[in-house]
Amino acid sequence: MRSGIALGVSRARRSRILAGFACVAVLFASGCRKPIERQAVVAIEYSISPQPVRIGPVVLSVKLRDAAGKPVSGARVGFEADMSHPGMTPVFGEAQEVAPGQYQGSLEFAMAGDWVVLIHVTLPDGRTLGREVSVPGVTTN
Repeated sequence: MRSGIALGVSRARRSRILAGFACVAVLFASGCRKPIERQAVVAIEYSISPQPVRIGPVVLSVKLRDAAGKPVSGARVGFEADMSHPGMTPVFGEAQEVAPGQYQGSLEFAMAGDWVVLIHVTLPDGRTLGREVSVPGVTTN
């Protein structure tokens, strides 16, 4: 009978010790972390012309705005266009800054069908952003 009581006390004591170690481990782990930096939000607005989109050259316009709505200048903006089905070689293009926070470039759609354009943005501080744009129903001239 006595050994049963001693075993019960031992388990309870062991549980308290393990709980104490767990609390200490959590405190040390949280103290060693870097504070999480809030990422500045940058909005990517785009337009494609002409509309409706046809085979051949198109102009892509991109506007970059920070969380306060101010233009983001000095970024690098590139495009990658792929057909929605496999087998076509991707098409690439780059945009130039034409006004503060406004970028413009071109691509050439070589085939009718559904395309996906990836907008790749590298901000002046080196952070990268991306946006996927669906361009369905590219038609023949």
